Amino acid sequence: MFTEMARKEAAAYWDGSFEHPFVRSLAEGNLSAEVFRYYLLQDRYYLEHFSKLYGLIADQTNDPAVKKQLLENAQNLMLGEVAIRTDFFNELKITEEEIVNTPIAPTAYHYVSHMYRQLIDGTPNTAFAGMLPCAWLYQEIGTRLIESGSPSPLYQRWIETYSGEESAQAICKERALLDRLYEESAEGEQKQMLEAFVISSKMEYAFWEMATQLEKW
Repeated sequence: MFTEMARKEAAAYWDGSFEHPFVRSLAEGNLSAEVFRYYLLQDRYYLEHFSKLYGLIADQTNDPAVKKQLLENAQNLMLGEVAIRTDFFNELKITEEEIVNTPIAPTAYHYVSHMYRQLIDGTPNTAFAGMLPCAWLYQEIGTRLIESGSPSPLYQRWIETYSGEESAQAICKERALLDRLYEESAEGEQKQMLEAFVISSKMEYAFWEMATQLEKW
């Protein structure tokens, strides 16, 4: 199946994410507050466009089941992850002025640009494939880390965001849809779907590195 094959193709970047100092430090509770703050600021930009992309892909797809899933994803993102991020911003006193004055890091910019490009140079199917690694990887990280948890209440809430059964079920539904779309696609589109997934997986790893390094242009 496509998702199993894509996951195997991108395994090095997923394993790198699981073991990245950013993720390990979250679980240990000693992640630098400055690094987490920078991560949140860059992630705000990323999630803003991630939500828009769900809607854009839904508008372009001719598959009713895919359209329904993407619109549900956009709604759940706003009610779940984005709402929790807002709580984090309030707790850390991240102001609108700080948001405006924090430049978008190269990795955040390139990751978002990569996903938009799938709709320009690819198809709704390739764009959908490029969206999956974010949600799926975070769900796996949450599931792994929840077993031991984090001594930091803030980082524990981050872990809990991705470790629930609801999140796991949503990923299963997305994977099933993408597996079907891949089987129904021509060879050229299949190749693009795989490439989109792998590049997004690489960018996920780079996102942790971006935050840890407080990456700038």
